[in-house]
Amino acid sequence: MKSSPPIRATPFVEATDLRKTIGSQEILRGVTFAVASGETLVILGASGGGKSVLLRHVLGLMRPDAGSLRVDGTEITGLSERELFPVRRKIGMLFQDGALFDSMTVAENVAFPLRERGLRNEKEIHAKVESALAMVNLGEHLGKMPVLLSGGMRKRVALARAAVTEPLGMLYDEPTAGLDPIASDSINQLIRRLRGRLGVSSIVVTHDLRSAYEVGQRIIFLREGAIYFEGTPDAIRACEDPVVRNFIEGVSGEKP
Repeated sequence: MKSSPPIRATPFVEATDLRKTIGSQEILRGVTFAVASGETLVILGASGGGKSVLLRHVLGLMRPDAGSLRVDGTEITGLSERELFPVRRKIGMLFQDGALFDSMTVAENVAFPLRERGLRNEKEIHAKVESALAMVNLGEHLGKMPVLLSGGMRKRVALARAAVTEPLGMLYDEPTAGLDPIASDSINQLIRRLRGRLGVSSIVVTHDLRSAYEVGQRIIFLREGAIYFEGTPDAIRACEDPVVRNFIEGVSGEKP
């Protein structure tokens, strides 16, 4: 794995006035934000507020109805699937359920993106896999099948698989969902470790406020498809806006 990567001047992700309507529902309503090189941005918001849709746009899995979206300086909104391929290679993705291949060992899962990219040197593949698994403290589990792993371990394997290609950016979809507090803390530490070792730019979608405060350098609170709040973890904790406070405190706002 690389260490102390150079800081890039171009924002890794830069979205301007993104709009998306699905059916009769306006999911994104003029979303504008940027993720700087090496920065971790956390996106908070209620279910159905547009968080996961926003991640799909960054991956190029969905296209906006209007607006601009640049990844590492490349405008992606009008690209074909073939043209999107080199852009997607710059991004690692940790899915909510880990999305491991149950028929493959831990090592085979982590090696998969390397082989998919055409790497054939088995010694090089093995070295990269060992390094990635050591980073997530699973170096002794190369030969295990995913079914034998705990939920937290599966997430860590998935994180190693996403990081093994040394991407410029990482996307995390609810990285601590379904995990106990100790496993969640382990994932949070690994997200910070990736930023420190690889200098990756990251977008973390989560409902876990503890995770948001621990990994985020900046937080966006999405409400009804628009950015309602943007600031540091300290700023959102100190925010007195009733909508933000209700979300942070888990209060519905409805009277009994």
